[in-house]
Amino acid sequence: MCQHRPTCPSAEATDREAARVIACFREQGWSLLCNGVILFEDTGELLPDGSTIAPHRGPARHALVG
Repeated sequence: MCQHRPTCPSAEATDREAARVIACFREQGWSLLCNGVILFEDTGELLPDGSTIAPHRGPARHALVG
């Protein structure tokens, strides 16, 4: 599916989010990547085969009080 050089990671790769955005719908909170993955702003993903990846944000950063 990807026509970029070097080729973007496939939808099955662990670094699939590194693929280029080909359509962005910020008002709806999602983007379509060139590997067919739909990436949601909460970091959840919908893969081309219909499977899902739960949101996987890192822990919240807290300000130190002092």
